[in-house]
Amino acid sequence: MLRFLTAYRLGIRYSGRAVKIATRYLVRSMHLADIPQVLEIERESFPTMWPPTAFRRELQQNRLANYIVVVEHNPRATAQFDSGERPASPIGRLFGEIRHILGAEETGPLPPIEDRAELIIGFIGVWMMPDEAHIVTIATRESRRRQGIAEKLLISTIEASQARRQPLLTLEVRVSNGPALALYEKYGFEEVGRRHRYYSDNHEDAYILTTDSVLTRRFRERFERLRSEHARRWGDFEHDVR
Repeated sequence: MLRFLTAYRLGIRYSGRAVKIATRYLVRSMHLADIPQVLEIERESFPTMWPPTAFRRELQQNRLANYIVVVEHNPRATAQFDSGERPASPIGRLFGEIRHILGAEETGPLPPIEDRAELIIGFIGVWMMPDEAHIVTIATRESRRRQGIAEKLLISTIEASQARRQPLLTLEVRVSNGPALALYEKYGFEEVGRRHRYYSDNHEDAYILTTDSVLTRRFRERFERLRSEHARRWGDFEHDVR
């Protein structure tokens, strides 16, 4: 029994003597149809945040924005999502803009988690500027935390920055967010400043963090070691990031 429980956690399927590795997670670019689930995670992670992120505007209008999600596959479920995108009249577009301002992005109630064929379990948003990649948000579903998901999102962002030849990554983080600070320090982020009373909910300060160039040989060697350690601990993830 222990063998099969362990196999399930690792995504290994046994068929007689044959062993097949089944990848459970997919890292891919965010789609419009993901917005309801991403908002669900945002509310869970940042309950005092207002207004919510206008993800539709980010995906459709912000040329700098690059959003990545981690998807958990559930082959026993059949529920799919409709992005709700339909051709809009001028009046419809006007009301759409009003909804963006008010944060009303949902397209309807979500099915239970166990009924979703694709469960979004984490996301990251990055603005790809000419000489840096600025991380604007990152969050993981509460039930999937401490499973390497946030770290995988960060790894994917560093890979995207290297592919686009953008040397620096920057971000702001709450001064009290110990786990996040430890993760960023692990990947070479350093404190370069502090924004006082940065967060509107409790006026907490934010550290400004940045990396040295992610294009140098020294960074690449360290990054490759950390990426390999993550894969050994948490397994392989499929990738479909544009």
